Amino acid sequence: MKVLLTGATGQLGHALRQQVPAGVELIATSRNGGDGVLPLDLAKAAACRAAVLEHRPDWVLNGGAYTAVDKAESEPELALTVNGGAPQAFAETLLETGGRLLQVSTDFVFNGQQGSPYRPEQARDPLGSYGRSKAAGEEAVEQLLAGSGRGVILRTSWVMGPVGKNFALTMLRLHNERKQIGVVADQVGCPTSTATLAQACWRVITANVQEPVLHWCDAGAASWFDVALAVGEQAQELGLLGQSAVVTPLTTAEYPLPAQRPSYSLLDCSSSRQSLGLAPTPWRQALRQLLQHLP
Repeated sequence: MKVLLTGATGQLGHALRQQVPAGVELIATSRNGGDGVLPLDLAKAAACRAAVLEHRPDWVLNGGAYTAVDKAESEPELALTVNGGAPQAFAETLLETGGRLLQVSTDFVFNGQQGSPYRPEQARDPLGSYGRSKAAGEEAVEQLLAGSGRGVILRTSWVMGPVGKNFALTMLRLHNERKQIGVVADQVGCPTSTATLAQACWRVITANVQEPVLHWCDAGAASWFDVALAVGEQAQELGLLGQSAVVTPLTTAEYPLPAQRPSYSLLDCSSSRQSLGLAPTPWRQALRQLLQHLP
């Protein structure tokens, strides 16, 4: 089986490359390429089409994305080109070549106002440019591939891994540098380890899962404040910190950012876990494993 992976040098791509199943021929790509990685700029639809036509993969695993949530407010066209245009180009070309597409998406396609976990079949209603761009990618996959059953959308939330840029690593750095950290406590979701997310992605492909939309995050619920506390506590236990910082809860209003975030974006993963045949990992356990595997 041949799989074309985008975003191979990102934090999810790193985990996916570590977990390549037996029998999978991986064609790893990223915007700038690198050691064993081919260059593929997701902002160029023609390049996306050419990659599918050249390699004719059984699956495109689109793990790359424009993920700068706040910057997307000032670069909405680029975010839409990458997050909406690339999935559309892949889907259009896969209609010709016969392959399938796994599109990794986000909890930011929801507005966060319902106060209960979002189910896979619920309607999208994004708040900002990033969420709108990811919703556009989902819509392209659904419109082009839903009829043939060859497109799968896998939504996730608050992705964190031992490499790359993410909240857990930022908090670890701040715990090292400061005596006190203020962190938003009124936004609720669930962290997702790149290790468990990669496992779910590969299960979709190897088990030939047919559901058009799946949800995957680690088990439980948390605020950013909860995660920041846990990073400090666990890092200290693991000897990564001499002394953790004091974490102070803030409201969203006290920590304004350019992009509006959903206040409650927990994903209901129950049906997806059953479809994938994977047991969830509690988010604190997954976080500890992340901290234990820092490079």
